[in-house]
Amino acid sequence: MKAYKILPIVVTLGMLASCGSTSSGDKKSQLEKLKKEQVKITEQIKKLEAEIGKADPAATDEKLKIVGFTPVAISAFEHFVTIQGKVESEENANVSAETPGRITAVYVVEGQNVKKGQVLAQLDNEVLTNGIEELKTSLALATTVYERQKSLWDQKIGTEVQYLQAKTTKESLERKLATMNSQINMAKIKSPINGTVDAVIARVGETASPGMPSFRVINTQKLKAKANVSEGYAANIKQGDRVHVNMPDINKDFTSKLSFVSHTIDPTSRSFSVEVRMNPDPSLRANMVAVLNIVDYSNPNAVTIPVNTIQTTDGNSFVYLAETVNGKSTAKKQNVKVGRINNDRAEIVSGLTAGDKLITVGFQGLNDGEGIKF
Repeated sequence: MKAYKILPIVVTLGMLASCGSTSSGDKKSQLEKLKKEQVKITEQIKKLEAEIGKADPAATDEKLKIVGFTPVAISAFEHFVTIQGKVESEENANVSAETPGRITAVYVVEGQNVKKGQVLAQLDNEVLTNGIEELKTSLALATTVYERQKSLWDQKIGTEVQYLQAKTTKESLERKLATMNSQINMAKIKSPINGTVDAVIARVGETASPGMPSFRVINTQKLKAKANVSEGYAANIKQGDRVHVNMPDINKDFTSKLSFVSHTIDPTSRSFSVEVRMNPDPSLRANMVAVLNIVDYSNPNAVTIPVNTIQTTDGNSFVYLAETVNGKSTAKKQNVKVGRINNDRAEIVSGLTAGDKLITVGFQGLNDGEGIKF
């Protein structure tokens, strides 16, 4: 009895499995059939679109991609090396005393214009002054004795030794007086240059010493912008190159030439220094930031285009041009060779000529030969 009960169950399961298999096979065949129909329908759609386009071109305008173009033109192109530097004075002097001494007077204030040799401060010279007065008295006596001895010697009166002793004494005192006058002159702190007193460090009653700055004097009429350039540009930058200088703190710009290019590479920073002389300007200050844009390459007749219009595939650069043939406008893929790039402009060495219609708007996603409208 158990065997008879199991048999119907097995038969039923077999029938169900058979039905499931048949249903899966039908779906696959239906899918293949639909794909074939899709291909036929797509081909029919393309055929109808082409026929409609020939009969009524305006009917297909809605499917053309809207673009904008700019004619390629010849223009001057410059490439810059941009570096940050600072303003320095060619004459910037820390002034100190030539001899030690106590400061008895300060004659200038910060911001005051001074001339070369002008006295800035006075050191205590009382001892030297007293010594000079004593020496002058001795010299006066020695001079009188010498003149009398000379007069007698001219008359063949007296001995030659007496005359020579008087002469030697007088000349010795004259040399001592000259030395003491030099020493008393060293008790004055003087400006070594024409310029403006930038700092007054000296104070009355303090002791000044050689090598210890008492004043700082800057000649603001002789300023320069100085910067350090990486050694990688050493072969391209030379004295006389044009440079555009920007002063961001005072919002001023000017164009000049490099007045100095160092021939030595700093072993620590691996850079070399460059300088640009600046015209006098009351708004300029020492240590002010200066941005130097040094022209290391220029081409007066270059083909330049916006950098963002250049696309790259497999290492090849290309752009899209607009072409119109028989009244139909299409996008043409044009390979180009890119030269130097400066900011948002790129120099095109080959691939473009003046007058080409460069697509500058809507070039993203274009395909070679795709229909376009403006």
